[in-house]
Amino acid sequence: MSAPREEPRRITVLGAGSWGTAFAKVLADAAADAGAQRTVCLWGRTPESMAALTREGRNERYLPGVELPGALEFSSDLESALRGAELVVTAIPAQSLREQLVVAAPFLEPAAVVLSLAKGLETGTGLRMTQVVAEVLGQCTEATAEEWARRTCVLSGPNLAMEIAREEPTASVVAAPEHETAAWVARCCAAPYFRPYTNTDVVGTEIGGLVKNVIALCVGICDGRGYGDNSRASVMTRGLAETTRLATALGGRTSTLSGLSGMGDLVATCSSSLSRNHTAGRLLGSGLTLAQVQDAMTQTAEGIKSAPAVLELARRHGVDMPITEAVVGVLRNDIPVQELAPRLLGRDLRSEGNSA
Repeated sequence: MSAPREEPRRITVLGAGSWGTAFAKVLADAAADAGAQRTVCLWGRTPESMAALTREGRNERYLPGVELPGALEFSSDLESALRGAELVVTAIPAQSLREQLVVAAPFLEPAAVVLSLAKGLETGTGLRMTQVVAEVLGQCTEATAEEWARRTCVLSGPNLAMEIAREEPTASVVAAPEHETAAWVARCCAAPYFRPYTNTDVVGTEIGGLVKNVIALCVGICDGRGYGDNSRASVMTRGLAETTRLATALGGRTSTLSGLSGMGDLVATCSSSLSRNHTAGRLLGSGLTLAQVQDAMTQTAEGIKSAPAVLELARRHGVDMPITEAVVGVLRNDIPVQELAPRLLGRDLRSEGNSA
């Protein structure tokens, strides 16, 4: 067990998209609510965009109409943004995280804690985001991958960025290998409208957060095809079952998947018009090609890139995931969307249950 950490004096969020900006607001509001003398900095790669945020106090591209806290700092200078940051939050798309971490590594404080917000598997390696963080920083800093793994956390749950930015009540979970680290991070982001719970099941928390993107794609396709509530509920329920099978096969806990990072995140992502993955699926179901969907969307739908990696990981561990398999078939043009329905719920009759 590591020694208790003092409250951080500086937190830096890497990535000024919708979720990164919303979470930076949460952190700044949490500090103000606690009366903490803490600096929160939001870093983005484009100087012009960050200058606009500094000038206007809003991120109109991603969170239109939302006023950001006056105490929040904005920067496009990675070195100065990370200097002194005891907590570093990565809000970078899954497939870009490795590249960005390599650039950021020389500027990280040696004892920093890293909190991952991204929900995806890395294409090619099949690694979860906390695994990518530990591997890259273990290679690029003096600390080992094992040391970074002990102080790398993940936050997951029903985290629709615009609703959080509007200060609508939301709960999430912070998972870390050690409870003390998770609790330390949770205190940093406990705002009046944002309630972080904690656990030590990093695997289950991450798997729940990333597979729900694939299930949300499927629900969106069903909605685009004009299917009703029965179809939506059936896909969500069986999607949770196959998510749980994968998580437990990798060492996660069943109880985690019935909580905020499993069922909670799944319900929000599959039900909301604000969900990028649901939107992408709906466009696919309405007849657009994958290329047309990607052209039409201004933000990343992580499920599109993660779905094949999820299926590969499942096959490697002998886990049956018929919904994921069907979605990958649509994305690869192996299955026309009009032929998706018969493939969704599996072919063999069996007893209901997450282990079935």
